[in-house]
Amino acid sequence: MSVDADFVNLTPENLASEHLCCIIRTKKLHPGVEAKRQWLSDRLSEGHVFRKLNAKATVFIEYAPLETAWVPIVGDNYYYLYCLWTYGSFKGKGYGEALMKYCLADAKEKGKSGVCLLGAKKQKGWLADQSFAKKFGFEVVDSTDDGYELLALSFDGTKPAFAPNARKQEIESEELTIYYDMQCPYIYQNIEKIREYCESNDVPASLIQVDSLQKAKELPCVFNNWAVFYKGKFVTVNVLDVSYIKKMIEK
Repeated sequence: MSVDADFVNLTPENLASEHLCCIIRTKKLHPGVEAKRQWLSDRLSEGHVFRKLNAKATVFIEYAPLETAWVPIVGDNYYYLYCLWTYGSFKGKGYGEALMKYCLADAKEKGKSGVCLLGAKKQKGWLADQSFAKKFGFEVVDSTDDGYELLALSFDGTKPAFAPNARKQEIESEELTIYYDMQCPYIYQNIEKIREYCESNDVPASLIQVDSLQKAKELPCVFNNWAVFYKGKFVTVNVLDVSYIKKMIEK
């Protein structure tokens, strides 16, 4: 079987019926998956691409024009790669390489200046594998003081950059503050569990939904659909569960 043979791109016509290929497995409608589906329904007309293996598997790539990507990164005519994931028994079969090659070919075909993605000096669990990206020629083109990096593969020598506001990585509020959008199916359930924990334990918290492109572009930190602050300082882009939040607060 050719690794290119069995992929499908989400479209307005098939979005309602396609499996959104994260590890969530349920026959019932899952609120996180449906929130993701709704988020995507508003993005596809903007050139957002979600390409997946045509199976109930976690094998997909997701990217969008940087101008309409919900990240505080600036640049002209780039694609922003949100996520590239192959999981479990589907790893090691060439799917990840096929998806990355598709993205790069798509960018060149559409006359893009390049493709960029968020990384870090120490790999974060909820970011694309930058060591894999570097095999394709991605290089670090910008960085923050706390170790986050912007990687890019430029076709014409231009480079994207973190927006000035994204370099702040701090806010005035001391309480637990989480910025989130509904792009990832895990976020809905995580944010509700964190909300319940904070309310039950009298933990002051601001859980702020990023529900527009403008809000995403103006965030005071790096962001790839989730960002956590505590005591005014940026903590992580990793999607955290209640146990991690509890440990962080009890320190």
